[in-house]
Amino acid sequence: MRKFWILSIVIALMSSSCVVVRQGEVAMKRRAGKLVGDPITERTKLYNPFLSIYLKIPVRTTNLEVNLDIPSKEGLNIGCETSILYRIKQDMVPDILRRVGTDYENDLISPVFRSALADVSSRFMAKDMHTGERSVMEAEVRKLMMETLEERGFVIEEVLMKRIILPRALSTAIEEKLSAEQDSQRMEFVLARERQEADRQRIEAEGVRDAQKILSEGLTPEVLRFEAIQAFKDLSKSPNAKVIITNGQTPLMINGEE
Repeated sequence: MRKFWILSIVIALMSSSCVVVRQGEVAMKRRAGKLVGDPITERTKLYNPFLSIYLKIPVRTTNLEVNLDIPSKEGLNIGCETSILYRIKQDMVPDILRRVGTDYENDLISPVFRSALADVSSRFMAKDMHTGERSVMEAEVRKLMMETLEERGFVIEEVLMKRIILPRALSTAIEEKLSAEQDSQRMEFVLARERQEADRQRIEAEGVRDAQKILSEGLTPEVLRFEAIQAFKDLSKSPNAKVIITNGQTPLMINGEE
């Protein structure tokens, strides 16, 4: 009898299993191919694996990375590495499992994204994808995806075009153009500096010219005669012997030793 109970307990344990639903997850029970019961969150639950299973769906923000070639306005194929940040509405999990299944990334999100990105990129030039236009493209792709996926229970939080791979010839042409623009800006800076230096020298010369003009206008005959008288007075006070030649207006001193 004791062996019978032990055997029964072992069989019961073998015929049951346990599901652990963590934070950011929702689980639905499926029995005989049909979803039954309500979604469960953040708990541990025992179930019979021979009769049913639990399907777990993350409802936290998920990163889906997609690499593909996209068309540009001029008809070029541009390589693009993109991240799609999305989450699932918790109350829509049963509907998603019934309509799409667990492989919703490949069956729904990725095709919608590829279509939206191709539609948007075909309206932009390839060179613009390296500029601020990239953020405009990301916003438009997200908008198109939300129009299709929001009613199905998906929220597209961000579309991030992480890397744009241009054809080699176009990439070289853009680099050469940027280099030429930098050289042009550098030359404009040099010319502006030279113009400033020329202006400084002109202003300095004008100052010297004005000073000389003012000085020459102030040297009247009366002023010169007064200065000569002052010079004679200073010479008369000197104890040294000097020879002075003058026309009565301007003194010229000759060293007595020479």
